[in-house]
Amino acid sequence: MGGSSSKEGSWRQGSSYHSNPPSWDSHQGYPQTSYGQENHSFPPQYSYAEPQCYPYSQPEPQQHYPPLQPEPQYHPSPQDRVGDKKKLQRKYSKIADNYNCLDQVTEALAIAGLESSNLIVGIDFTKSNEWTGKRSFNRRSLHHIGDGSNPYEQAISIIGKTLAAFDEDNLIPCFGFGDASTHDQDVFSFYPDERFCNGFEEVLSRYRELVPYLRLAGPTSFAPIIEMAMTIVEQSGGQYHVLVIIADGQVTRSVDTQRGQLSPQEQKTVDAIVQASKLPLSIILVGVGDGPWDMMKEFDDNIPARAFDNFQFVNFTDIMSKNIAPSRKETEFALAALMEIPSQYKATIELNILGVYITGFDGDFQSICCAVVEREIFLREFHYLLLDTVHHLSTA
Repeated sequence: MGGSSSKEGSWRQGSSYHSNPPSWDSHQGYPQTSYGQENHSFPPQYSYAEPQCYPYSQPEPQQHYPPLQPEPQYHPSPQDRVGDKKKLQRKYSKIADNYNCLDQVTEALAIAGLESSNLIVGIDFTKSNEWTGKRSFNRRSLHHIGDGSNPYEQAISIIGKTLAAFDEDNLIPCFGFGDASTHDQDVFSFYPDERFCNGFEEVLSRYRELVPYLRLAGPTSFAPIIEMAMTIVEQSGGQYHVLVIIADGQVTRSVDTQRGQLSPQEQKTVDAIVQASKLPLSIILVGVGDGPWDMMKEFDDNIPARAFDNFQFVNFTDIMSKNIAPSRKETEFALAALMEIPSQYKATIELNILGVYITGFDGDFQSICCAVVEREIFLREFHYLLLDTVHHLSTA
């Protein structure tokens, strides 16, 4: 989400986030995303003093003013700047779920200036999908392709309905991970030529084409898809993105992992989430199937050392199993997935990482000015949202 975008080029080049070499070599040279930014030009401001006229017979009076004293300027010390940033990081280390209905979230997203979506989708193709639908999907694989929709298709469809209004260019980078070609080391693009899906309808159709030809494997790690998303954000010029990961369970944890310690896959996932909090990137993990979800809830609430709370877990199975109308299920799911996005977007602004903080950014003056203008617009419109919310609460 952010500004209008056109995506092309190679993502792999110049990435500083991939810590592991890929376990396969058939996917090289992801296209680089090139995002066009609007040029903001403002007319110069002039002030004209009213001319004073005097009779020719009288000399123009002399005016005497006391000498101007320079105004004292405050320059915060490096210690003060570090302290201010730490206060902001503490403020956004845990973001509360702020809204009660989908309309409030949709309105907050629009008012926050998120006119268009920069979405990234990641799909879990690990082998556990074959048995984690035992209770929730009638013992079938969660990737079962049949006449009806499987849980992955349902989640993709609902996400598409929710975010379609904010998707301007309709281009969605889609990746899979955890299959026999990537394991826990890499991701693969939905298309061999690395092109994007054009809208969520194409995401669904391409998903159905791919599944019969994939061999589910493992182990499970979210680090590769998060690292790919960071690369996309970095090479977009620091625009705000939302990564939606749809997965069937927890990151792999072997039986010999001691209590209180993390498995290698868990540690790499935690490290990736922490690193991602330095970029304008929100992560939504949608859990399908039977779970378990204990570690996902830990990722949501208790990862330390993040610049801001950038991770939201949504239990898709729990919501869709409720005895309510399908439209209400969709609304509850969308609300749970999106309710932290307005606060997360604001956090990227106040922490000064939106549009400015990326590895290797050359910081030209025009780009910095555009980022400042965007921040000012957001803060003003967010203030209007708060006033409107107070009005609704007082009249309810």
